[in-house]
Amino acid sequence: MSSEFNRCDLRDRTTAFAIQVVHLYGSLPIKDRYDIQVAGKQIIRSGTSVAANYRKASRARSKADFISKIDICTQEADETLLWLEVLSKGCKLDLKEIKPLKQEANELIAIFVTMSKKSKD
Repeated sequence: MSSEFNRCDLRDRTTAFAIQVVHLYGSLPIKDRYDIQVAGKQIIRSGTSVAANYRKASRARSKADFISKIDICTQEADETLLWLEVLSKGCKLDLKEIKPLKQEANELIAIFVTMSKKSKD
């Protein structure tokens, strides 16, 4: 029962992460700068992909399929971290939404890595 609760909780958490990424994208001054347009498009793709791939993982057909999809979640969350860094450091944006998104991406990565390792045992 508790593992089912954790799966539902993580499903909600990845969805909330995707929504926060969409809100961040909406707050970007993309009309003003090409570098922000490029990073914005990338972060919307990778940030929303975390939730989409987690949903795919929860419907995996096999253990190997699950591990593969969870590993994709890890990769997409890590890529989202990259684009958050590009926005903050490269584009020199100081948005209040960036820091909590970076923290959540790091926490999600830790969760996905643990899930993948435990599934391989």
